[in-house]
Amino acid sequence: MKKMLCPQCKIAAMYVKNAAGERLLVYVTDQGEVVLKDPSQSLEGFDVSEVFCLGCSWHGSPKRLVRY
Repeated sequence: MKKMLCPQCKIAAMYVKNAAGERLLVYVTDQGEVVLKDPSQSLEGFDVSEVFCLGCSWHGSPKRLVRY
């Protein structure tokens, strides 16, 4: 699995949020799929249409991530 990178700082570590503001660590595959860093957790209730970078202030659609 190739991981997509932040277009601003070029790291792969991202997170998603739910309505309560809780965060869940994820990666985005080169196929555009949001996958959990910890497979024992669940994405249920989390908005996967917007990802947030752990390394900088960038956030946006997973489709805007870049390959390196």
